[in-house]
Amino acid sequence: MRSGLGAAHSRQSEDPAPENAEFGWRVAKLADVADFRLGKMLDAEKNKGYPRPYLANVNVRWGRFDLDDLREMRFEEHEIEKHGLRHGDIVMCEGGEPGRCALWKEDLPGMTIQKALHRIRPHACMSNQFLYYNLFYRGRAGHFAPLFTGATIKHLPRQQLAKVEVDVPPMSVQERIADILCAYDDLIEDNQRRIALLEQAVRELYQEWFVRLRFPGHENAKFVDGLPEGWEQRTIADVCISFDDGDWIETKDQGGEGFRLLQISNIGNNEFVETGNYRWITSETFRSLRCNEVLPGDILISRMPRPIGRAWLVYKQPWRMITAVDVTIARPDQTAVDPLYFLYHLNSQTHIARCGLRATGATRPRISRKAMGALPIFLPPMGLQLTFGQIASLYSEQRNTLTDQNKVLAQARDILLPRLMSGEVRV
Repeated sequence: MRSGLGAAHSRQSEDPAPENAEFGWRVAKLADVADFRLGKMLDAEKNKGYPRPYLANVNVRWGRFDLDDLREMRFEEHEIEKHGLRHGDIVMCEGGEPGRCALWKEDLPGMTIQKALHRIRPHACMSNQFLYYNLFYRGRAGHFAPLFTGATIKHLPRQQLAKVEVDVPPMSVQERIADILCAYDDLIEDNQRRIALLEQAVRELYQEWFVRLRFPGHENAKFVDGLPEGWEQRTIADVCISFDDGDWIETKDQGGEGFRLLQISNIGNNEFVETGNYRWITSETFRSLRCNEVLPGDILISRMPRPIGRAWLVYKQPWRMITAVDVTIARPDQTAVDPLYFLYHLNSQTHIARCGLRATGATRPRISRKAMGALPIFLPPMGLQLTFGQIASLYSEQRNTLTDQNKVLAQARDILLPRLMSGEVRV
């Protein structure tokens, strides 16, 4: 059976029934099986209504939400229902990567969306999970791209979204398909929770030892000018062997294979964020532009939101890498600073706040590499740094193992997904 969206431009309404019609499958336009609405437009009237958290485009990833940095906007009472989310709503980006969407399951009452997002709410004939996987599959397969309009900034208008055709098997089949795919996502979510707990444990240890100054042996420590004796203050750039920006790669230079170009959006707070936006350059381009290869052990620091200054310690990936110009590649001098101590300092609230204060630019604030490199870092004795690093390394290895497991689970789900959605694999 051809996918509903893939055949949207070639099949007229009077065309013969799809191949799976004998199994009770049919094809319907999205407007006939779901309600959808754009979120609220940002406006200057900030004194009306009550402040509410809202989701923006950047909060929606492929299959999940990033809720670490939510913004607020004032909503009047009647706007909350109009632009609010319920459990089971599908949230799709109106711009950006075509079809990027996630299923809202968070227990956060009163969450709303802004105009950059579509809210898709299935009718009773559709399982919300089945419809979500249907749209997710089509988005990842690139079927939404032809529906986008706009010469420079691409958008998915409501009128185009309404024409999207989706497969509608019997409800019992929808639920079985959703159950199979949810089993993969449930395992991924369990691993994500474990990753978050491991990360929180290390952050709390960093806070306890190096912010509250209750490190091993602190009872007998002497303090000089507010710092334990033996600690010193240096700058971020000063504790690095090299501290360079990534590469400026124009669109004309992209393509082929050889090196993956990591974007700002791939850099999370001590994590690699897979957005699905793959960009590459060839090995020949790498050599001709004299690019700086990113290696395991490097720390990538984003100089732009959100938030400015967040950092990820690179570990082995399945591809060779370079990164974008607004990402700084820091190579720690391990005779001066333990890499994991350095990483958790970079991601600390204090350092992130300093970066934010030194950012410039009204629409897209960023911190310069020079300004970031001049920020202070307090260095405990190397023995204490290494003790912290050894503990953090154990947690980091567990995190990386769980992250790699999630990649395998996601790959298995994505291989099975189109076969289930097309009816090739019957349930």
